[in-house]
Amino acid sequence: MEPEAGPVLYQKLRVWEPSLESEEEEEEILEQLIPDASGPQDSSGNKAGRLPGAWAQLVAALLLLAVGFSLAVRQLCSRGASPGALGAGAPPASGHSHRPGVYHHGAIISPAAECSRLGRELFVAGGNIVDAGVGAALCLAVVHPHATGLGATYWGLFHNSSSGNSTALTSGPVQTLAPGLGLPAALPALRMLHTHFGRLPWPHLLVGPISLAQKGFVVDTALASALAAQDTQGLCPLLCHANGTPLGPGTRVANTKLAAVLHKASLAPTPDLSGDALLRLLAEDLGLEGPSVGPRPTLEPALHLPVPQGILFTTPSPSAGPELLELLEASLQSTGPSPAPCPAFPQAAAAPGSSVLATVDSSGSVLLLTSSLNSSFGSGHLSPSTGVLLSNLVAESAAGAWACPLIFRGISDDTEVDVLGLVASGTPAAARVMTHALLSHLARPQTPDQQGPTESPRACGQGTLLQVAAHTEHAHVSSVPSGCCHFQGF
Repeated sequence: MEPEAGPVLYQKLRVWEPSLESEEEEEEILEQLIPDASGPQDSSGNKAGRLPGAWAQLVAALLLLAVGFSLAVRQLCSRGASPGALGAGAPPASGHSHRPGVYHHGAIISPAAECSRLGRELFVAGGNIVDAGVGAALCLAVVHPHATGLGATYWGLFHNSSSGNSTALTSGPVQTLAPGLGLPAALPALRMLHTHFGRLPWPHLLVGPISLAQKGFVVDTALASALAAQDTQGLCPLLCHANGTPLGPGTRVANTKLAAVLHKASLAPTPDLSGDALLRLLAEDLGLEGPSVGPRPTLEPALHLPVPQGILFTTPSPSAGPELLELLEASLQSTGPSPAPCPAFPQAAAAPGSSVLATVDSSGSVLLLTSSLNSSFGSGHLSPSTGVLLSNLVAESAAGAWACPLIFRGISDDTEVDVLGLVASGTPAAARVMTHALLSHLARPQTPDQQGPTESPRACGQGTLLQVAAHTEHAHVSSVPSGCCHFQGF
């Protein structure tokens, strides 16, 4: 009797996991093409109507080989079309595509392409929006020293879709390291945020930023433009050519001193200790005994304002959050949602130097981060022992007038999530810019073919506006100007 090799080999092919329908089709083909071993036999002992046994086995083997090859090709093709390929224009395996900036699971948007990519990698590694946002913020501290850094002050707003709670991050009261030099607060603030809400191990978040600082990063257009407009005397030799001229776009630069600081921070067991090594080195650079009190970041419940359309959340004083809620409450009570003309801004107002980023997932969790050195390159003082630029944000400065991240959680008749996050930078009147942006969003008709945030959001005045949203089980990201920032998702 011929060995029934076909069924045994077919069972082994199940590791390719084709669809049930495909399996049934292939089994039917095999049943048709491979005759039953128990069929009738002729007088010579061979089965009726069949080739001799050896040839039948050969034909069966070839047929099984062809079927296995077909299944393998089908599986490889399905893998190649997986939604894990993170191109904005690549259609997911479900067979439908989205406009750029719309993703099934999560997304991040920031001013630097390298940092958005790093944030996406943290998502893919199993991290949540806090992991992605904090990792991208530490990346920006390396590649955008003109706008942010370890010497910056941070404000943040985190909305947890699971609990429905919103939490505000502040860097604490403005403190001075030396006359005209603000006390660094970034490391303990970001570490505290991650300790409470992050998922990945803290050292994992610093691998990318440390590598960029150690091996070098490419100067992008934003940094090159800031350098061209800046007196680089205090920034050399790190950000200058040998002849003292500022670095241009495309130049690669390494900051090994900053890499060493970040490495020590990655090993610190608590948020308070994350910035201690940096403070000691800065004190040595400046000939100081060292600050008696370190920065005290805080996490506290966000300010909230119920409105007919939902609930608004923002950061507390001394940020511009309270001013923002007052403007929104007055506007909604007087005229309701209305895309009113942009308000007039004082011509003499100087735009503070700041940086923003945002992350969102399809469940409705949102993280907004905004940071500032107070002006471009802060104090212009580059610490030789740490590679850190200190801010000139001191007690007399408008400590948080540039900071008012806003989250809107809409009211829905069903279980569909509807969350919007807005954060602005580079404008002297952030609260008025945010008010106009939210009113424009609320005034837009909410129809099934207009899902999530406005596709081409409009901002008032100068600066940057980031917009993220969760709607219809998708994460949405966009910015104004549209080309100012880089987004990635999965």
